[in-house]
Amino acid sequence: MSNRMKQWRSIVVVLTILWAQSAVFGAHDSLAVKRILVLGDSLSAGFGLKSDQAWPTLISEKMRNAGLTNFEITNASQTGGTTAGGLERLPPHLKRKLDIFILELGINDAFRGVPIAQIRNNLQAIIDRVKERNPNVRVIIAGMQLPNYTEDDYVFAFGQIYGDLAAKNNATLIPYLLEGVGGDPTLNQPDRVHPNAAGQKILAENVWRVLESIARENALRP
Repeated sequence: MSNRMKQWRSIVVVLTILWAQSAVFGAHDSLAVKRILVLGDSLSAGFGLKSDQAWPTLISEKMRNAGLTNFEITNASQTGGTTAGGLERLPPHLKRKLDIFILELGINDAFRGVPIAQIRNNLQAIIDRVKERNPNVRVIIAGMQLPNYTEDDYVFAFGQIYGDLAAKNNATLIPYLLEGVGGDPTLNQPDRVHPNAAGQKILAENVWRVLESIARENALRP
């Protein structure tokens, strides 16, 4: 084989390798990072537990196991968080594009007796600001309920907030984040308010039942 033929063959090999690499990188780039923001209180922050025991971290594991590896979850939850506090903490998290937004706030407002209208307005303001920066974001609202110590108007009205907001904003509702956990002493810490590690696993399941299909659909978007 002549030297010229050898040179041409070497060039062809190099070009083939470069083309294959570009195809791989192109496929990788098509799986752009999808961002999920969780804005909540101690229930989502994992009060009294290690950070990797809180349901947002457990959801990250579920997503990896489900092959949804291009999702990034930011847990912007804070123990003691209120709707007003969430509104104040939100702006820094809007500097990057959001694909899915999970809102879990309001129970601390209710414990403090904040007027229902104020709680609703703050939650709506949070949703509005997220949508202003991310028009195509999918919103998930984690519903909460007050313990039924009394069947008064406040307790009933508080429980209605989340469903009403979900309907108004075309958001997806988790009917009750603490479903299967609230009131069960074996799934809560000694304060009977905050889920223990086993309880957090159930919270993760409650969220995952709603989130999985939304994440799979979102993963296919450019």
